[in-house]
Amino acid sequence: MSFNNEVKLTGMLTINRFDSTGALVETIEHENLVVSNGKKFIASRMKDTTSAVMSHMSVGTGTTAANVADLGLQTEIAIVALSSTTATDNTVTYTATFPAGTGTGALTEAGIFNAASAGTILCRTVFPAINKQAADSISITWVVTIS
Repeated sequence: MSFNNEVKLTGMLTINRFDSTGALVETIEHENLVVSNGKKFIASRMKDTTSAVMSHMSVGTGTTAANVADLGLQTEIAIVALSSTTATDNTVTYTATFPAGTGTGALTEAGIFNAASAGTILCRTVFPAINKQAADSISITWVVTIS
């Protein structure tokens, strides 16, 4: 008898950029990578609650491809607290907003962490540049699926 007990972690994020009037001007959808430390984090949370929950999202300007060994972003420029986290069946959805004046620049990477600094990274992705002007805001919705 053979059993298939393979567990896969996949993710997809949607980034929406809004101009100073609140009008949606750009949307990017992109896959992400659950890094090795993220997998270790998930395993530790199955045991107990000694590791803090994921609580922050960061953006940066690094362009090096995401790698399972990543411990953070290549060039983080802003980190904000998550505005919501929901778990439904086998998915967890994280949402964050980077308001006007926060995370301004040609954004190319993002990550989810369990602290505002020196936290454990769950996921990292590198995507085509989103040029966030000082008056723009972006919202990121990040869905991690366990299958």
